[in-house]
Amino acid sequence: MSEEQKTEKTNPQNVNVNVNVYDAVVIGGGASGLSAALVLGRARRKVAVVDAGEPRNAPAAHMQGFLSRDGMPPAALLDVGRAEVSKYGAHLIEGRADTVEPGRPGFSVHLSGGPVLRARHVVLATGLRDELPEIPGVRERWGRDVLHCPYCHGYEVRDRPFAVLGTHPNSVNQALLVRQWSEDIVYVPGTRPLTADDRERLEARGVRIAAAGAIVQTLTDDDRLHGVELANGTVVPCEVAFVFPRMVPNDGVLDGLGCARNEAGSVKTDSAGRTSVPGIWAVGNVGDSRALVISAAGMGAAAAFALNHDLVDTEVKQSITELRSTRTAMQSADT
Repeated sequence: MSEEQKTEKTNPQNVNVNVNVYDAVVIGGGASGLSAALVLGRARRKVAVVDAGEPRNAPAAHMQGFLSRDGMPPAALLDVGRAEVSKYGAHLIEGRADTVEPGRPGFSVHLSGGPVLRARHVVLATGLRDELPEIPGVRERWGRDVLHCPYCHGYEVRDRPFAVLGTHPNSVNQALLVRQWSEDIVYVPGTRPLTADDRERLEARGVRIAAAGAIVQTLTDDDRLHGVELANGTVVPCEVAFVFPRMVPNDGVLDGLGCARNEAGSVKTDSAGRTSVPGIWAVGNVGDSRALVISAAGMGAAAAFALNHDLVDTEVKQSITELRSTRTAMQSADT
């Protein structure tokens, strides 16, 4: 395959990615990234969005809690978003960013396959990945009847029998939370011991506690969850299981830049999404694991506002320098 063919495959819109300098390259084409690109495009900025096409909420059939888009399939939201962003001149590039390095000007974004994008600013909007416990059936049912976020799915499974699997330090708190969506909840501790305080809080909240023991698998019948099996052969009946995953930010692309991180290990940002490295921004789940789709979109917009103001400030300073240089030259010519 020729270099020209490689560029065309990575960049179906035939953008000459090797010579363009963008005001901003957005890495990640989810709600936060597209929202940032939309605001910047409307501000007449030169923007590229690099999207690997791996949204975190892909397993979910519907997206909930997004005002005016409640119940919309996640993929449909992204289709609409891409069309809106394209309307304002943003370049949509199918591909994966491998690394971001300091460059002239700003940064060089290296894509898999060879192309390099040059950008004054970079917005990281790559989200996170859910690392699930190695329990047979959990991955297969994820986003269907094995769930994590009650704000995303709780209303749709309300009043059904829940099991909360004790696979994470936050599992007890998860059980206390999901109790308001159902009165029929059992906490399955697995091999994680419960403290006396844990037991008291669960009891006070009306959550039953199953016997301790390794969780072997989830059980389905007619493509529906009906229980969780323990190592001793006991089956805990349920129609919905909640699991707290280990949430890992997809931020490896920034490893070489030395961005500061918070106590949770995520890239540390201010309220507008600025990282500790000037010109590098992080929005959405990559910096805040709690962000829902609607709040992630808001984070993208907020970062775009601030980013554009930073660009304006830089441009004004450059113009002042040029103006003063011109005045000096004119004064020298007059003497």
